[in-house]
Amino acid sequence: MLSEVPVDDRELPIVVSARTTDLQLATVNATIGFRFTDPDTAAERLDFGISPLTGEWTGTPLEQVATVLTDTATSYAVDAIAALTLDVALRSGAVTIRAAMASGLSTDPRLAAMGISVLSVRLSLVRPTPDLEKALATPAREAVQQEADRATYERRARAVEREAAIGENELANQIELAKRTEQLLAQRGANAKREAVDQAEAQAIAADAEADRTVRLSAANAEAARLTGAAKAEATRAHLEAYADTPQHVLTGLALRDLAENLPAIGQLVVTPDMLATLVAKLSADADR
Repeated sequence: MLSEVPVDDRELPIVVSARTTDLQLATVNATIGFRFTDPDTAAERLDFGISPLTGEWTGTPLEQVATVLTDTATSYAVDAIAALTLDVALRSGAVTIRAAMASGLSTDPRLAAMGISVLSVRLSLVRPTPDLEKALATPAREAVQQEADRATYERRARAVEREAAIGENELANQIELAKRTEQLLAQRGANAKREAVDQAEAQAIAADAEADRTVRLSAANAEAARLTGAAKAEATRAHLEAYADTPQHVLTGLALRDLAENLPAIGQLVVTPDMLATLVAKLSADADR
């Protein structure tokens, strides 16, 4: 009888589900690496016979090996999971379960009797049932959501604070601008008032100067008029004194001459005999005196 036993390294994935001490179902995925280190023993215990015509196995030896490894590994994994609570199994149970499976499979007499050596045991994370996993994830999800909400609220609060600070800064700038505008208007008013006062004082000074000049001019005119009048009076007096000793008929002749010089032109003069007799009589009487 011909037999063919593979001597290369092989891997077998298995899934183990068991209940923890708090009666919660936990599942772990594992991969077992193994090899047929004693082909003769394996050929004796398992059907590795091949057909001389086709060269294929006449039985299913690898399925048999998989069944044996699965059952053996599952028994060690179940014992390890059963000694843990779900919380411990989820947090750090993978290390404990892998160590229990590796130790048990490497020293298992049934595998050794079949010429099989377990090379490695790899485990993924321990997981509960989907419903329980969802329930367990809810607090963490809510905590994450709360943290996200808190971060959102803090970000909004900071944005509101920044907006408030910007508003306060703008208000402070407006207040400062209003104060400066008020100061500017007050300064302009003071300047205008001072300018008006200066202008009024200048006008008052100019008015006083004009009044003083007018008074002085009036006094000078009055003095000049007085002097002119006095001079005219003195001239008149001197003129009269000059004619004081002049005879009456001479004065009369001079008066007539002045009168003639100042009278308008006479075209015709009519002298009656009466007027001529009276004038001659007058002149004769003046000559006798």
